[in-house]
Amino acid sequence: MTAKSVTVIQRIQPDAVIPRIQYYWDTTATWVQGNIFELGIAVIAAIVVFLALSWLKRIASKIARESEHRAQVKSIVARTLARTSKFFRVMVSIELVNQIANAPATLTHAIDILFTIAIVVQVAIWLREIILGLIERRAGEGLHEHETLQSAMVLIRLLVSFALFAVAAIVILDNLGVNVTGLVAGLGVGGIAIGLAAQGIFSDLFAAISIIFDKPFRRGDTVSYDNTIARVEVIGMKSTRLRALTGEEKIISNSKLLEKEITNNTLTLYRRVTFVLTLVYQTPPALAKRIPEILREVVESNGAQFIRAGFNNFAASSLDFHLVFDIESDDVEDMFQARHAIGIAIIDRFASEGIFFAYPTQTTFTAAPDGHMVMPYAPPVPAPKA
Repeated sequence: MTAKSVTVIQRIQPDAVIPRIQYYWDTTATWVQGNIFELGIAVIAAIVVFLALSWLKRIASKIARESEHRAQVKSIVARTLARTSKFFRVMVSIELVNQIANAPATLTHAIDILFTIAIVVQVAIWLREIILGLIERRAGEGLHEHETLQSAMVLIRLLVSFALFAVAAIVILDNLGVNVTGLVAGLGVGGIAIGLAAQGIFSDLFAAISIIFDKPFRRGDTVSYDNTIARVEVIGMKSTRLRALTGEEKIISNSKLLEKEITNNTLTLYRRVTFVLTLVYQTPPALAKRIPEILREVVESNGAQFIRAGFNNFAASSLDFHLVFDIESDDVEDMFQARHAIGIAIIDRFASEGIFFAYPTQTTFTAAPDGHMVMPYAPPVPAPKA
């Protein structure tokens, strides 16, 4: 055994510890005897503070249990206050005694260390509850997305807890005089390594969280991207499953889906319909002038919003008119029914007004050798007499 080892063992011998304990005891006893009045007031105040904090915690716990919606601000605040630890309440009370009763320097130093640990850990716990509560509140409007959020909450809770308590540990060690530069660098390098190793997983996970928070679409919505029109069935942690209108299931990763231009057909405020009406060239000009007003009357009488109507083109075998109107509904079935009703009403109204629809036709005119128009068919030649 080396001399250094003997020295270390001697430092932890009872003969060396007992005098130090006796010193602390004598110092504390002297402090108590010299500040008995201030100490009594401080203890009473500390008890009152501890009881007040405990009462506040009980009230918050009751509100949190009775709250119907966890995503409400009142519920989040109540759950946060309900997470106040007993260690924090005790240390706040002791710190109050320390400030009022003017404790000795050695005792003050020990109390300050414990109070710093208590307040840093408690703030980390409060922030963790607030962040998780805000995440649930942001996604709480989506009923079906809540299932996806619950699946992701395990990982989200782990990441939030690790980040907050890692910062809390660094703050505590820094206040204790420990050099945390190496620890911060190690955590940074470790985080980069984990991020690179799980880049694909985290990319899809954060894309899923983005879908839940930003809500570009929800479960049950009909969306269009590229050449696909499909209904959203499941928003998962890594991929989204859609049911195409033709029946097959489409699966696409969340990160790839968000890179595309998505049209949410379910959120359509109105549906616009355009009709091309082809009329015969024999339509009288006076009647043609009335067609926009006739179309307006038909559209408005069927509950749709008239946009515009008028002459558009001289086609090969027709006069083309365009009609544009809106169906104020996001339901495709409503649009189909309204379009059908208006189309039939136009046919009926045009028939009563003497307006005829054109269809592709050609007329052939026959001319004589001198250029005069003659009948398309020559009269029959009489048979020679016998």
